[in-house]
Amino acid sequence: QSGGDIYVTTREVSGQIIIVVRDNGPGISSKDLANIFTPFFTTKPVGKGTGLGLSISYGIVQKHGGSITVKSEPGQGAQFSIVLPIRKSELGA
Repeated sequence: QSGGDIYVTTREVSGQIIIVVRDNGPGISSKDLANIFTPFFTTKPVGKGTGLGLSISYGIVQKHGGSITVKSEPGQGAQFSIVLPIRKSELGA
């Protein structure tokens, strides 16, 4: 499928950065939603994906003290929310 829209928003709330990425694509089935952060899980045909992208992303966010969640319904797109703490001392503030 092609031709969808992707929306990215960011904001600061209580010393955290919240990044929301959503689309208006086909969405994710509840069966697949339960597994999307599992290493090697993919819905793509053999040879078209490793199933590591979201698992690696999840690990990176966790190592930075954050969290990542997803909401989706078939036909309604998907929304990923990433919450990361702000460490002002590392930002030079």
